[in-house]
Amino acid sequence: MKAHERLIKYVKIRTASDEKSNTRPSTSCQLDLARLLAAEMNDLNMRQVRISEHGYVYGCLPATQDYEGKPKIGFIAHMDTSPDARGDQVKPQIIETYDGLDVVLPGSQNVLSVERFPHLTSLEGRTLITTDGTTLLGADDKAGIAEILTAIERINREKIPHGRICVGFTPDEEIGRGADNFDVAGFGADFAYTLDGGPEGELEYENFNAAEATLEIRGVAVHPGTAKNIMVNALLVACELNSSLPGCETPAHTENYEGFYYLRRLEGTPEQVSMAYSLRDHDAAMLTARKKTLEHAVRILNARYGPQTIQMEIKDRYRNMAEIIKDHTHLIDSAKLAMARAGIEPIIIPMRGGTDGATLSYKGLPCPNLGTGGYAYHGVFEHITAEGMELCTRMIIELVKHYAE
Repeated sequence: MKAHERLIKYVKIRTASDEKSNTRPSTSCQLDLARLLAAEMNDLNMRQVRISEHGYVYGCLPATQDYEGKPKIGFIAHMDTSPDARGDQVKPQIIETYDGLDVVLPGSQNVLSVERFPHLTSLEGRTLITTDGTTLLGADDKAGIAEILTAIERINREKIPHGRICVGFTPDEEIGRGADNFDVAGFGADFAYTLDGGPEGELEYENFNAAEATLEIRGVAVHPGTAKNIMVNALLVACELNSSLPGCETPAHTENYEGFYYLRRLEGTPEQVSMAYSLRDHDAAMLTARKKTLEHAVRILNARYGPQTIQMEIKDRYRNMAEIIKDHTHLIDSAKLAMARAGIEPIIIPMRGGTDGATLSYKGLPCPNLGTGGYAYHGVFEHITAEGMELCTRMIIELVKHYAE
């Protein structure tokens, strides 16, 4: 089976995670995909296939005879899709020999336009896979899963000699919990790669340091006709708080190594408001400074409106893997070599986000991130090509070959 054919099968299974849930995994629908993947892994003659109590799927391909002493390599992808956009009833649109022009998404009449996504012209002649405009596609990260299992299938079929290959599929990556209950020791790899990036060729070993801030604002609500010197409108306090942060340091105004404050939730009434910010920076000291800036703004507003007006909690989410990967540079050199052998030009960029690999690197499993061939994740304009997925599958196989040499 080809990688894109696997992808089409997987995206039809709803797997959105839910950050408000306290269960592990956060949504039971992720287990539907977990069970399907475990069955496929067994069919591929993988060993030690299991689904953990927290919804993680593990398995391995034992080393070829006489290759038991070779490095044990791992490949990891996540099963959940982002809750930022609808992820059920996904209806992929497959366009063979794409002409490089605008694409109408039939379910909504939205246009996947070259003006908005200039890279589309470089995909001319490929088989383009898009959404129908009403849901996300789910290539983040079901493309990674499809490429890993397709590579395993070909390694078996072509009898490619290899060391031990460890495979893991995680739940809840999109809500920052993907590595929380990952069994590093049981996984059994010396090192690993996450397949959770964008276009083929992406090689990421630097990522954001991340923290999440949640705020509750309590206002004083009275009839507006008698509100003078009494009312504290929680909605206006929220606006005041947001306006006190640097307006040019948001996701829409930053790139490369520039961090940001991302207001990702704001809901409520004049009496009660809930807010949530994502704080991001590649530099750990700068992330600390962002926390202090937000804390300072809260202190100022509490001094103005009352000490219990705003209550805030800040939690660290993940750290920059670069501090770990710098001691394992063979992972970068090997990825570049595998890409060259697969006919891929490396794209080395700082990751403006995080992956399970960031946390796993600090748990003793060095784990850079590789592209899967997709674009415009987390929304209705998400798309990928069959050819890009094929290149990424070859890259995985070349990594396996390299570490068996």
